[in-house]
Amino acid sequence: MSERYEYVPHRFLRRRVRDVASGVEGELMAVINENVSDTGIDRWMELAYIRGASGREFTTAIANVVPAYDQPKTADGRRDQRSA
Repeated sequence: MSERYEYVPHRFLRRRVRDVASGVEGELMAVINENVSDTGIDRWMELAYIRGASGREFTTAIANVVPAYDQPKTADGRRDQRSA
């Protein structure tokens, strides 16, 4: 019988991240390669465990995780160079 999970190192661990699927931000606590299958056939996925502002952790696919500071700038957020 194989293990049901294993920890995976990630460069965003203990950093503020955003889940693009839900838009929720929090701290990346762990990335775990988990067997998510409930049948006899293994199905492994890398899941990100993110602790939100409420203190509760939630999971999402690691592909959905981006740094929280990596947000597109809006027109209001940009400085108008002509008025400087």
